[in-house]
Amino acid sequence: MGLYRTLFNIAFKPMDPEVAHHLVYDGISLAGHIPVLRGAVQRALAPFATRAASAANLASSGDSSGGVWALGQRFPAPFGLAAGFDKDAGAVRGLAMLGFAFIEVGTITPLAQAGNDKPRLWRDVKNDALRNAMGFNNEGAEAAATKLARLRRTRSGRAIKVGVNIGKNKVTAPENAASDYAKCAAVLAPYADYLVVNVSSPNTPGLRDLQSVSALRDILLATRAAADKATKGEGAMTRGYVQNPVTPMQTDGVIKYQRGGARRVPLLVKIAPDLADADILAIAELVTQLDIDGVVAVNTTINHTDGAGGKSGPFLKERGLHVVKLLRNALPDDKTIIGCGGISTAADAEEYLQAGANLVQGYTGFIYQGPLWPSRINKSLSLRA
Repeated sequence: MGLYRTLFNIAFKPMDPEVAHHLVYDGISLAGHIPVLRGAVQRALAPFATRAASAANLASSGDSSGGVWALGQRFPAPFGLAAGFDKDAGAVRGLAMLGFAFIEVGTITPLAQAGNDKPRLWRDVKNDALRNAMGFNNEGAEAAATKLARLRRTRSGRAIKVGVNIGKNKVTAPENAASDYAKCAAVLAPYADYLVVNVSSPNTPGLRDLQSVSALRDILLATRAAADKATKGEGAMTRGYVQNPVTPMQTDGVIKYQRGGARRVPLLVKIAPDLADADILAIAELVTQLDIDGVVAVNTTINHTDGAGGKSGPFLKERGLHVVKLLRNALPDDKTIIGCGGISTAADAEEYLQAGANLVQGYTGFIYQGPLWPSRINKSLSLRA
């Protein structure tokens, strides 16, 4: 048994899971805001980030050395943090310090909301799994935008790859969902390296019904239009920094930000593992038709008997790999797939990449394997590249 697992069993296992989450989250956030500590830890745990930036000076857009090209930009390594851990974009620096190549924050809704009643987070320690019924608890889009604007004001903050996962408020009727996603995109797109439309959480009533092609079409179109308006043309600068319209050949691997710039923020949709294969293929067709940039596959599953909420953990890998393979066969090569679900080791991540994912991400493994986990995976993947 490793040192972290011993610590987990002694200190965290007896603790309420949500209390433990906030304790760890606050510690990571605090460490990330201490420059000397952050720099020392990042040099030890994320050397691939430095190598990627250096190699990018010579690499072409088709060269995978020094990082991974996806969504029209260079990621320092393939493995990032899935949405759900940093719901309010307050610990991005600390999470990057630990070795995540990119951090997906959220899910963020237009208005702050408390989420579902507690308890709403449970561990299945025997199977290294989690079950949650959180319900998109977050401080709202404006609060997250304020934090991300502060992050993007510094060169080091601009270098961190940040995805923003967005959703609808619980009180918003399904027929008005597109408006909520558009509101989030309008506020958050200027600070995001990519946006993710989350229509697959099982913890907001009716949300998964929005994965139907008819409902999803309106949501994606509204979100795309709002993101474009927020980052291009008149009014684009009311939210601070936006990216220059540069191609990969023109950049050193760190996307530049300046006042008055314009760009197209990549947009993806996150889907559930519980969809029928035919419905997954229908979404792939819609993504192609609307020129959406990609898909995040997969979210938590409701295919369990443990109680309310969605469950994640190693058991989900088999279905996640199947969904990624379906998508890769159905989508054009220029569409990005972020594989997620059941990743515990570098070998698991490699399986997703071999199945057709361009990037991979995890969350549950972070809880059970500790702060060195993202670094171990990305270092191993870098050695295999």
